[in-house]
Amino acid sequence: MTNMNAEDLVGEEWAEWYPLSPQERFLESMKLWDSYLALGGTLDPEPDTQSPFFDAEGRAIVSDRRPGVGVLRRGGV
Repeated sequence: MTNMNAEDLVGEEWAEWYPLSPQERFLESMKLWDSYLALGGTLDPEPDTQSPFFDAEGRAIVSDRRPGVGVLRRGGV
């Protein structure tokens, strides 16, 4: 039986993560987020087109002038 290493199993890029501790992986991930944001990425969620509150014109449906609050039903219960 031959010795297998991480590069053989998952490739060189992923193999670099194997010897890192969870704390080291977290710190490296934070560096990736910094790069993502520096390149113009955003942390805003993607619009949910299946939501009853989705507005195709890009504005949230609001009620009482508070964001995220919409009218679900009009009339009595």
